[in-house]
Amino acid sequence: MGRNGSAALRAMLKNKELIVTPCCHDGFSARLIQQAGFKAAFASGYCIAATRGFPDTGLISGGEMIDSMNVICESVSHGFPVIGDGDTGYGNAMNVKRTVRRYSRAGVAAIMLEDQVDPKQCGHTEGKQVISREQSVLKIKAACDARDELRKDRGLNESSELDDILILARTDARGPLGLDEAIERCQAFRRAGADITFLEAPQSLEELERYCKEVPGPKMANMLVKGKTPILSADQLHDMGFSIVAYPFDLLGSFLQAANTTLSALKDTSKIPEPPSEEAIQRLWDVTGFNQYQVEQREYGCNGQKKVSGESI
Repeated sequence: MGRNGSAALRAMLKNKELIVTPCCHDGFSARLIQQAGFKAAFASGYCIAATRGFPDTGLISGGEMIDSMNVICESVSHGFPVIGDGDTGYGNAMNVKRTVRRYSRAGVAAIMLEDQVDPKQCGHTEGKQVISREQSVLKIKAACDARDELRKDRGLNESSELDDILILARTDARGPLGLDEAIERCQAFRRAGADITFLEAPQSLEELERYCKEVPGPKMANMLVKGKTPILSADQLHDMGFSIVAYPFDLLGSFLQAANTTLSALKDTSKIPEPPSEEAIQRLWDVTGFNQYQVEQREYGCNGQKKVSGESI
């Protein structure tokens, strides 16, 4: 299995498995996704921006995103695939190549790159603009070249296990230029070497079906609440021809709802607030690794603690 989960992701795509990817925004949410039994996680630029108190409007820098990728990839176990949002690649084609290399070093299994004008904005908002088709294809070609160069740097050949970073090419052309242009861009991305394509914000069941019919290779769908795309079940999308189904707001939205409920209760100073359950506290310790840390602390004699005779890890 690849060190960054790319081999596992490639194997699932090759086997035409359904890959449901809840979107994470930090190490804690990524670990929750893995421990819940999902096959992969999607590190969303929208969600990462939100955790910094910003909208998804290109305000977060490439360096900040890479810092988040490092944290998220470190929080999950070896070989668990994390798909990382690379936005526009943070510049021209040369910037894209560097971004691909840096995401790969962080441990990202696949990087998503889009064709919006920089600074970008959320894919389901009005007023989006995209770069020309020629520019967008050249940026994807640069990303694919960076992927292939990383393989050569590691001494891999075509017969080696394919554990290099995958390129997920996204187009936002549906809104400003129409479905025909968006489909043609996805087709061109595939010819340029993209491993996966993503047509953002199709507006009907017929558009989803046409995308699957006319664009070869693995495809991703994005189930955004109150977005432009019809909400379907993951199984329906898989039957249609999608390999990956991302859920951008579900986890972050549920965190927000729970936080608002708790904060509202704490504002009522006439009552003793109900504390989290013991089960929740124990779960928090498990997820963050506190219990394992204490076991290992005794094993290694940290802070003067000694391993109890007969105790095993």
